[in-house]
Amino acid sequence: MSTEFHKLLFEISEALVTDELAALKFLSLDHVPRRKLEAIHEPKAFLEVLQEKDMIGAGNLFFLKELLYRIHRIDLLTAHLGSSREEMERELQVLGRAQVSAYRQLLYGIAEDLTSEDVRSVKFLLQKQLPKTKLQENASMLQVFLEMEINGIIKEDNLTVLKDILQRFRADIKKKIDAYEEGKKENYSREEVRYPVSVSVYPEEQGAEGEAEKQHGKIYKMKNNPHGYCLILNNHIFRNPRYNREGTLQDGEAVKRVFKWLQFETVEYMDLEGKKIYETIKEYSKKDHRNMDCFVCFIFSHGEKDKIKGVDDECVNIDDLVSCFTGTNCPSLAGKPKVFIIQACQGSVRHPSVAVESDCSGPLEVDASPLTSIPDKADILIGMATVEDYLSYRSRRTGSVYIQSLCEKMELLCPQREDLAAILTEVNNEVAKRELEGSKQMPKITSTLLKKLIFEVPQ
Repeated sequence: MSTEFHKLLFEISEALVTDELAALKFLSLDHVPRRKLEAIHEPKAFLEVLQEKDMIGAGNLFFLKELLYRIHRIDLLTAHLGSSREEMERELQVLGRAQVSAYRQLLYGIAEDLTSEDVRSVKFLLQKQLPKTKLQENASMLQVFLEMEINGIIKEDNLTVLKDILQRFRADIKKKIDAYEEGKKENYSREEVRYPVSVSVYPEEQGAEGEAEKQHGKIYKMKNNPHGYCLILNNHIFRNPRYNREGTLQDGEAVKRVFKWLQFETVEYMDLEGKKIYETIKEYSKKDHRNMDCFVCFIFSHGEKDKIKGVDDECVNIDDLVSCFTGTNCPSLAGKPKVFIIQACQGSVRHPSVAVESDCSGPLEVDASPLTSIPDKADILIGMATVEDYLSYRSRRTGSVYIQSLCEKMELLCPQREDLAAILTEVNNEVAKRELEGSKQMPKITSTLLKKLIFEVPQ
């Protein structure tokens, strides 16, 4: 790092006070895990973490500029970063330029607008939902919002409780939430593909809590650094511009952020033709993985039945891609986990939203055909954005519902040593709850993993 850049960050950190640091941390929650932010108590440490996360650098100061603009430190913006209020307002009007989400901006704006008496009213109305220790007199509104998020009371797509509270004494602010929710009703793009491979599912037997982790051989080894490759095949710009996949860049950035943090060698390939998709997968299956623990592959594209489309509209069979990593075709990964996450539709049907009753009047039955075990395809997990025949959804502004949820859950649950299958189940639950253009989306997990896959978080 250059001396000038280090000096610049030092001068900015010296000018920030405690409340401003709290605001900066809150506005950065979409980019830095909450647990890491909780450990930060002074501005210098905060700026160091932003560097670690590649959010700022000597030639990349926009996120820092945006943060200072959001907390109204225009003096620092002008004196140290050569910018101004007017310049930032112009920049932030560019679609996709803002890195602080509209959701964070909304909550921060509400916190600023509430008076001390308003904050006391909010705390009083939350007494039955939050512990008293979190509602003490010195707790700021941002701290209360954070606790509401942690307890699932509010989230980006569900602000009902907060609206109900504010409606009682600040209807003007409640209208701001209404406007935010209207703005979120944007067009979601759709992608079509069907995943054809039927693979057996081997759920691991559950014993007493924590017992499985103590048993030798029940967890995949994750001790190397890097743990393995995280390969991202991300098709954004197609030969036919009408098929361009806006929002997929945000998915790629989210995956890179998470898997770099988890100590994977992360590589992204953009805009591949159909033939090149297969060649790239084949190339990575031929690499020497003996000193690695795992292989992870994300594929973001359009497709059709059983296939993924390249940007040239040429297709490649998904089974051919996965088969490159069987024990026979990739012996250096035999017995090690191979993970494929595919963001795409599996059809063109909307998944209906149905009412859920607390009980049912008749017996429940499950019909299933027995699946043949294929040992050569053991140790493979496939996460699909949706079940067969249905649509998945991608926001042009924030990325796909499925991938963004997965990345958020991994940042939250990997430090708690949750295995990947459990994390994907949490993702299924969260995505299934969302209303998307009046429809639903139900992701799918297919697995022949023989052990728990727990990603080790660097200390």
